[in-house]
Amino acid sequence: MQYIELKGARVPALGFGTFEMSGGNCSEMVAYALELGYRHIDTAQAYNNEAQVGQGLEQSGVAREDVFLTTKVWMDKVGYDQTKRSTEESLGKLKTDYVDLLLIHWPSDEAPLEETLEAMAALRQEGRARFIGVSNFNVALLKKTVEELKADMLCNQVEYHPYLSQQPVLDYLRAHDMFLTAYSPIARGKTAKDDTLKAIGDQYGKSPVQVALRWLIQQDRVAAIPKASSREHCRANFEIFDFELSDEQMGKISALARPDGRLIDPSWAPRWDT
Repeated sequence: MQYIELKGARVPALGFGTFEMSGGNCSEMVAYALELGYRHIDTAQAYNNEAQVGQGLEQSGVAREDVFLTTKVWMDKVGYDQTKRSTEESLGKLKTDYVDLLLIHWPSDEAPLEETLEAMAALRQEGRARFIGVSNFNVALLKKTVEELKADMLCNQVEYHPYLSQQPVLDYLRAHDMFLTAYSPIARGKTAKDDTLKAIGDQYGKSPVQVALRWLIQQDRVAAIPKASSREHCRANFEIFDFELSDEQMGKISALARPDGRLIDPSWAPRWDT
């Protein structure tokens, strides 16, 4: 496993994502991922599976302190009181006293950003969140959060894969001692059929998906959280630490980015950086 180490955090660069996972499959796969060696689990209030993630953590037998656990505050739960209340609800469902990383899931106009950040800072002081961050923030919002409101952020979680450049966001995060967590890291399966990724993977006996994941975590301060609903895929996603891409190969993969590469763009999204 590779780790991102900054601000006192030690974050496994490869995590297990749980978006759109539910029921027994969710708890079973979380437990299996932890048995394989994953030590970074990502969930969110909006996924409606925090209870199942908590069950998986419990079933795995892995010590809580050995797992980097992330959850997120949904858009209608922002503001001081709601953020604190909803986070306590999340902790109850997850069966834990704290999360390692608490994120604002999407930018929201439901309450002033400073109120939500104040609540998150209080939760951190109370030991309910070890670190705080954001998700789906563009550079302008990051500047407001970090420079204007002086929030001590660890992470911005955004869509990131070979078809979508996040260079402006990456540059900002690196300059301000933060890291990027890539969701949808295999572009909803599109990487599996990519000829460039396949040609590179053939040189190492790896699949195109494994190459895409390796490309992500090989970058400075980038973590990836692929989901897997089968044991086969969960195991394959984890088998990316026994090879290394060359600078030339990294460049070829970066060149796959295109203007229409974004897959997640809801009506409430901010104006994305280009």
